[in-house]
Amino acid sequence: QVQLVESGGGLVQAGGSLRLSCAVSGRTFSRYRMGWFRQAPGKEREFVVAVSWSSGSTYYADSVKGRFTISRDTAKNTVYLQMNSLKPEDTGVYFCAADRSPTTGWASFPHSYDYWGQGTQVTVSS
Repeated sequence: QVQLVESGGGLVQAGGSLRLSCAVSGRTFSRYRMGWFRQAPGKEREFVVAVSWSSGSTYYADSVKGRFTISRDTAKNTVYLQMNSLKPEDTGVYFCAADRSPTTGWASFPHSYDYWGQGTQVTVSS
């Protein structure tokens, strides 16, 4: 089993920044793909960004390219999501997820991920 715990959400004005963290624990996950998703009220869960734990290669949703940056600290077993130039449409619950058998081309699909955190709320006011 893998446990994921997100933190760092909060309320911020448009144009501001937040950094989310996802602490990872449990079985060996060096080959996993880690992803961030978000879900706004009444909407489906939306892919934000993913990173390969081993190689560090990344894949971003077009809506966040140039504003968000994912990184991982392998020593601390933590994945970060730096969010800059936040917009009201970035509001939602942000979830960290882990895919134990990553397949090329499937990074943006929620059903590809096996483990999920509880989520952290991000609210961007206009």
